[in-house]
Amino acid sequence: MCRFKLKSAVGRCVDTFFNSPNHLSRFYQQFRVTERILLTGHSHQAWPDCALAGHMQAWKDAAEFVDNKWAQAFDKANEVRKGFAQRLDDTSGRYSLSQNTHDLVIRFISALPLKDKPRLITTNGEFHSIRRQLNRLEEEGVKITRIDNTQMEYVVDDIINAMNDKTSAVLVSSVFFNNGQILQGIERLAKACDQFDIKLLVDAYHHINVVPFSIQQNSLENAYVVGGGYKYCQLGEGNCFLRFPEHCALRPVITGWLAEFDSLYKASENGARVSYKSADDRFAGATYDPTSHYRAAEVFHFFDEQKMTPEFLREQSQRQIGLLMQRFDEADFEQKIIQRDLNYSLATTAGFLALKSQYAEKIKNELSKHDVYSDVRADVLRLGPAPYLSDQQLATAMDCLQDIVRKIEHKFTVS
Repeated sequence: MCRFKLKSAVGRCVDTFFNSPNHLSRFYQQFRVTERILLTGHSHQAWPDCALAGHMQAWKDAAEFVDNKWAQAFDKANEVRKGFAQRLDDTSGRYSLSQNTHDLVIRFISALPLKDKPRLITTNGEFHSIRRQLNRLEEEGVKITRIDNTQMEYVVDDIINAMNDKTSAVLVSSVFFNNGQILQGIERLAKACDQFDIKLLVDAYHHINVVPFSIQQNSLENAYVVGGGYKYCQLGEGNCFLRFPEHCALRPVITGWLAEFDSLYKASENGARVSYKSADDRFAGATYDPTSHYRAAEVFHFFDEQKMTPEFLREQSQRQIGLLMQRFDEADFEQKIIQRDLNYSLATTAGFLALKSQYAEKIKNELSKHDVYSDVRADVLRLGPAPYLSDQQLATAMDCLQDIVRKIEHKFTVS
């Protein structure tokens, strides 16, 4: 009999997701998820073995159809679009795909009316694909307003208060990569942007498939959303998207020939004004490697077969992070060595636990010696569980963390 009842686990014995080995681990043998503890779930989750079948099919189609393979490749791309739309609870958006979110962000920015509205609003907690690009644009005269994200409850209000008639767009994460916290009040932000005719771009990479995200419930029908499959979707590299409104009329300055694929020859013959497809490829680039889409299509099918919905994955993630938090708090570490922000509750935490330490890099390296893999952003150690890990693996990882920190504490007190 199951000891735990999760709302999204109807018809399943949830113990199988807790026990060692976790029953899902049998689908990840290539990544050896039972032989090492991959607390990298927030950064790069293991791929299920079925992804290899996608790789192989891409090769077979290329060998069989040569340059005519693109009909099959475009079918796979459409499956990927549907997979992302399903996980965003989106029935109205369009989806341009690319190898990474930066490609899509720069196409979005290039379409903004920066001559008339030269101001962009963002936060100081954005991932580097936005942070670095905006820093560089600022050097060229674009006005950038950065909102502090250290006090999460004020972020949306501060963004709204910073809006004016010179603001082209707001670029903000729905989950911040540096602390794992969920942006509160995104529906209010979306409505404010609509009211003032400001484009809203949401980076949902740390949201999709680990915390339920609804375009409809958050009034994001007019919003632009970027994200991808390298993290919680288990799709690997090369699977990113820009979701944009169905009625979008933006004309990216940075644009590739796939954005006019249907009228390519007509446009090149008569030198007509640069045209854009009204469908998914408005923000498209040029020739790409379709292998990633074959892989992604297989993985999305796998998630559907296993009934691994965003709701179930959220419950599993919250339970796992709760265990990590509990073990960390019980260890009662010296705050000067390592700490977690107690202002951040489990309910507002997305897919990973953020621990602040000046020794973060050293701790990460020591953990890896015990086959426990994590990552570091500046002075933040990030521990990201995944659905294929067992409770015993999480306990072992925290035992290792405790041993490493105790040694640092001892060295600190002796010196």
